[in-house]
Amino acid sequence: MSIVKTCLFPVAGYGTRFLPATKAIPKEMLPILNKPLVQYGVEEAMNSDINNIAMVVSKHKQAIKQHFEVNADIEMSIKGTPKEPLLDKLNHISKNCNFLYTEQKEMLGLGHAIYLGKSLVGNEPFAVILPDDLCISDNDPVLLQMIKVYKENPDCCIVAIQKVQKKDVGEYGIIDGKLLEGSSDVYRVTSMIEKPSSAEAPTDFAIIGRYILTPEVFSALEEIGPGKNGEIQITDALIKLANEGKVLAYKFKGKRYDCGSVKGFAEASADFAKSKGLI
Repeated sequence: MSIVKTCLFPVAGYGTRFLPATKAIPKEMLPILNKPLVQYGVEEAMNSDINNIAMVVSKHKQAIKQHFEVNADIEMSIKGTPKEPLLDKLNHISKNCNFLYTEQKEMLGLGHAIYLGKSLVGNEPFAVILPDDLCISDNDPVLLQMIKVYKENPDCCIVAIQKVQKKDVGEYGIIDGKLLEGSSDVYRVTSMIEKPSSAEAPTDFAIIGRYILTPEVFSALEEIGPGKNGEIQITDALIKLANEGKVLAYKFKGKRYDCGSVKGFAEASADFAKSKGLI
């Protein structure tokens, strides 16, 4: 059993960058080929030895719940046909994962969504996956890489980072930090800035949608007020913990697609299609 037993998915947002497609369909249900983004995320958690899946949803996201539930009518209609194996992976998830849900009634930021997950994850370290960030790796899944870092540093939160172009830093939380002695990819975070201007950004290391968080993050979220754009930012809570030396940033091995943008979604779709020999 992994030292990290639960993965939290904050999936309540409206997905307005994909309107009109997301007017009735959750953005997390948009497919890369024939699999929705949220399923890629759940599979990454499972492949990282995590089987408790906690989701922060809204009343508009019932399709996510339904996706991971068995549909007897569909099962019956494809039984004994060549289509039957198409649901094998999804059925494996449904049978082997414990799904928990809570509702976010107001969209008050990622920090708020994570705080609402407190009742689901308990007083234990937990992972967070943002399905908008589709991550692939030739070796261990990105989340499993992070769990290995956490095992060596169990008092610290771990954030995944990657280099971005200077012109794009305003779209991310940006970290500053120092390499841990003897490491080439783990940094002790000294400061973080949410969506800075290119002049304000201390580095070009951007936080992407993978976290390992300790229960201390909930206390930090309780103490901070609304930040940029009036939202409760997870970055602000992590800054508080970073001031105590309790946040590490890990430059992960693999590729990340920003499927929260139409451009990144199109890139992922094209690359996955090429990898399957479809184009």
